[in-house]
Amino acid sequence: MDKTQDYKLEEFLKLAEKARNCRICEAMCDKTAVLSELNGNLEPKVFFIAEAPGRQGADRTRKPFSGDKSGANFQVLLDSINLQREEIFITNTVLCSPRSETGANRKPSKKEIKNCAEFLEKTIYLINPKIIATLGSVALEALKTIEYHQIILKSGAGNIFRWNGLFLVPLYHPSPQVVASHRRMPEQLEDFKAVAEAIEKSFESRL
Repeated sequence: MDKTQDYKLEEFLKLAEKARNCRICEAMCDKTAVLSELNGNLEPKVFFIAEAPGRQGADRTRKPFSGDKSGANFQVLLDSINLQREEIFITNTVLCSPRSETGANRKPSKKEIKNCAEFLEKTIYLINPKIIATLGSVALEALKTIEYHQIILKSGAGNIFRWNGLFLVPLYHPSPQVVASHRRMPEQLEDFKAVAEAIEKSFESRL
């Protein structure tokens, strides 16, 4: 590991500790942010952003997209383009797990997204990826807090855009609810081909 990588890891661990100690969101003060070396490679081929840690998934395992059906679906998508977990980094728009009064997963509020925006921006800045792939509309919208865009998931899914000096690929979330009602797995597999194309474009741009 060279000095640049040493510095990146050191700064990332500081950011992760700050996230773990954050208690800004009243409804999630009993939760712990999912941000650690388990999130993935700090020199990733693709930087994925999802919505929030799931109750049965990352909030339990501490590793994004693991331990639940969303994680299993995500693995199928990665496998479809021969992309390894060790080659990517995954984070969330909101780092803690939002729950309803009954304890079920819920969509993060606009205030919670705003509260966590600093962590998202700093993570992107620190890792400095060539490609970002958003998983779901919440993640795509959250990028507007960093650099405004007019991309809409419904029309932009599976396409490659330029955003803030890098490639951006909007994708639907691989949750079972989305797969059942909005974007079925065959469609998501087709969308994911854009990630492989973006990796190729990124490689060519370095030649």
